[in-house]
Amino acid sequence: MRILLLAPALLATATFAAPPPATPQKPVTDTYHGVSVTDPYRWLENWDDPAVKSWSNAQNAHARDFLDNLPDVAAIRQRVTEVLSAQTESYGGLHVAGGRLFTLKRQPPKQQPFIVVMDSAQHPDEARVVVDPNALDPRGTTAIDWFEPSPDGKLVAVSLSEGGSEAGDLHIFDVATGKQVYEVIPRAQNGTGGGAAAWLPDSKSLFYTRYPQGSERPADDRDFYMQLYRHELGTPPSSDTYEVGKDFPKIAEVVVETTRDGVALASMQKGDGGEFQHYLRTLDGKWIQLTHYTDRVVQAQLGRATGGKSTAVYLVSLKDAPHGQLLRLTIDNHTGEGADLAKAAVVLAPADATLVSEFNNDTGNLVITDHRIYATYQLGGPSEIRVFDLAGHPQPAPKQFPVGDVDGLTAAAEDGDGILFRDTSYIDASSWLDFDSSAGTTVKTDLSQKAPVDFADCEVVREWATSKDGTKVPVNIIRKKGLALDGSHPCLVNGYGGYGIDITPAYVASRRILLDQGFVFAQANIRGGGEFGDAWHHAGNLTHKQNVFDDFYAACRHMIEAGYTSASRLAILGGSNGGLLMGATFTQHPEIARCVVSQVGIYDMLRVELSSNGAFNIPEFGTVKDEAQFKALYAYSPYHHVSDGVHYPPVLFLTGANDPRVDPMQSRKMTARLQAVGDACYLRTSANSGHGIGSSLAQRIEETVDIDAFLFSELGVKFQPAK
Repeated sequence: MRILLLAPALLATATFAAPPPATPQKPVTDTYHGVSVTDPYRWLENWDDPAVKSWSNAQNAHARDFLDNLPDVAAIRQRVTEVLSAQTESYGGLHVAGGRLFTLKRQPPKQQPFIVVMDSAQHPDEARVVVDPNALDPRGTTAIDWFEPSPDGKLVAVSLSEGGSEAGDLHIFDVATGKQVYEVIPRAQNGTGGGAAAWLPDSKSLFYTRYPQGSERPADDRDFYMQLYRHELGTPPSSDTYEVGKDFPKIAEVVVETTRDGVALASMQKGDGGEFQHYLRTLDGKWIQLTHYTDRVVQAQLGRATGGKSTAVYLVSLKDAPHGQLLRLTIDNHTGEGADLAKAAVVLAPADATLVSEFNNDTGNLVITDHRIYATYQLGGPSEIRVFDLAGHPQPAPKQFPVGDVDGLTAAAEDGDGILFRDTSYIDASSWLDFDSSAGTTVKTDLSQKAPVDFADCEVVREWATSKDGTKVPVNIIRKKGLALDGSHPCLVNGYGGYGIDITPAYVASRRILLDQGFVFAQANIRGGGEFGDAWHHAGNLTHKQNVFDDFYAACRHMIEAGYTSASRLAILGGSNGGLLMGATFTQHPEIARCVVSQVGIYDMLRVELSSNGAFNIPEFGTVKDEAQFKALYAYSPYHHVSDGVHYPPVLFLTGANDPRVDPMQSRKMTARLQAVGDACYLRTSANSGHGIGSSLAQRIEETVDIDAFLFSELGVKFQPAK
């Protein structure tokens, strides 16, 4: 029998909370490979059922009644609003076109980032607004998914979506006037497979990703079967030209880029599991397949070759190189001659660190200039830029934070060898740096963020937990300097562990609020990510997913055994795939944490693939159609491992009604199951948001208030206003 000792203040929260709304059970039994599985809450999957909406509204009211009456909510809201609304500008998504710099600017208290253009990264004070979704939609719920300026810098193509849906139409704006011009191109972006566009050199036409329209596909397939089309400005989208993609799989995810000569490259990923194929379009309009899944090329990028008659294609390959290597093909622009992967030259051989690819870091990891290669390398969480000449010989690198994260690599000009890049750490706000390779100088630009809070009294230490099978797992710990390791501190542990995604150091101003209340924050680089290369990812996906949960549990145990905290003062938090991590952790180890925050998570692993974008997740999680994969899914599926008679920690579930990535039914069913065994569980559903992408400032403030108030209450923390 497990005995959980709680302080009286902690007992009060669970004892006196109002009972949740009743949830009827309507059992449905399925049989998988001879195994019968009963699902008592299948009916909660149907969002079209008025009874489900009524149940969700009642649960939301129950959650609000609880959250709004937690101690010190007003004071917490004041502090969260102060920090998140601080007048600190930040920039991202840099593009250089027409001799000018385009970027997304975030400027609280504006609800959404907006596009600005400037002559130099050193003069953001002279920037001019090009597209502002805050002006287009005063509600603050229209977001920019992505944007692409034309080569001459006179137009910008922008995908706009509403309410966190990530379902974007492509709009064209005039840079000089800021007005929308030309026709709107529908269904270029979706939360399932994303979207992209690339201009041709004439700045009058572009390639773009297109989802099925009208009666081209059945309704259930409208968010799949992405293809690439070409649009001429001033013509109706219905007359656009098909380019490539009819033979792509249902779960294709496509991006496209072009050279200044007009050669195009399409990269297609099959779902979210890291299998890619790449296609080159020569100037005569012919598409040539460059790579196949078995080649394990996870990124391709265009460069220039000497003379302008050929194009260099750089490829990040994992084949026989689990830490990655960089290859180069030189291909004739007109005939495609040279498009033979067997003839690719190895430019950067496998190194001691992992060569980052777009697969696990989708924000500017590789830049090829006329004479330099700038490549990002992953060091097990932190990352760094390494510089080479085109022959692969090391060159002087820019100055960087010793334990930080670099991203956003962008050529500083259309000609030349300099770059702009962003550098950040857990305690240092994002700096945009300008590296001049010829002079060897690194200059901090005025695009750099002015820190809204100061972490000078804090430090970051990197320690190692030992997982169940002996694997060493990095744990990054942010703590006050001089912290006594006496096991007394409230602690929040975060993790993700999936899709080969690198979890890197990030400056999060709202963490200051937790640290001011005595918290220690820990983030674990668990398997399933890509921090230590391809093998680290594959050790935590498909039938190996249990390793992810073992790693995270080990990280939590480390925080207790190292003297930072105790189980009665430890909380865990994760979102999306990290929400699955939360569910698996507290169902397998209900004693490890006092409370849980799980955002937009996955809990019923036997039904994931049946949701609108579920097929995209099969390469990562597997399918119930495969017996071995079914057994693995069923063995850890959180929904199926909530047991009567077991006491689970209080859980706050958060989801968005418009989430295109994880069906909110996952949170509904898990909430019902936990409430059925009598444990404290609250479901907060935001009516006008999705997976968190595109959420407004006001939405982010309210979500942070709810999470912090929940954590403080459950961990017995009396909120103290900042001095």
